[in-house]
Amino acid sequence: MDYRQIPPMLIADARGLDFLNSIATPVDEEVDWISDGEGLLAWLEQAGMVPPTVLAALRAQSTAAEFDAVARQARELREWFRGFVRERKGRPLSGVEARELAPLNDLLEGDERYEEVVAEVTDGVARLERRARRRWRSAQSLLLPIAEALASLVCDEDFTQVKACEGARCTLMFVDRTRGHARRWCSMAACGNRAKVAAHRSRLKQQGSH
Repeated sequence: MDYRQIPPMLIADARGLDFLNSIATPVDEEVDWISDGEGLLAWLEQAGMVPPTVLAALRAQSTAAEFDAVARQARELREWFRGFVRERKGRPLSGVEARELAPLNDLLEGDERYEEVVAEVTDGVARLERRARRRWRSAQSLLLPIAEALASLVCDEDFTQVKACEGARCTLMFVDRTRGHARRWCSMAACGNRAKVAAHRSRLKQQGSH
């Protein structure tokens, strides 16, 4: 199925997991939203991870082949990190050594972030504040906000609440921020509803057999 036919699944409550969910089976067929360079650009914009002005500037200076190459690297990063998360979800993230996150640290090392002092005007009053900026030198720099989101996931989130949807064919993951941490589905409209329908049919079948 073409990724252009369906919006990305941004349901994880953590951008790092949303990135892992950029390949999924929302209906019947698997969809990979970053299967090529154009898909990666669209996903980054829809996820709010790269400003449209930056994407426009990069489009003007990079080729389709360069974006496709970065998308391939993103897919490799996604599959490596998926294994890391699936192995550790549902329990405290302790005892992890830095070498286990070497691919992520290699990306973070190439980041070019800096801070800038700007004057923010509120109700006619100018107030100075610091703003984080990033130099976007090439298509390769599109991997940097992804790396930042993955680093935030491992450093800032409670991995005991990182869960996989209980849907039979679903591969989506999320951070459970519900009261009582009772979330079971990627969404009630999708897998939750399918589970309710399946349970209802099972009850009817049991009643019929009696």
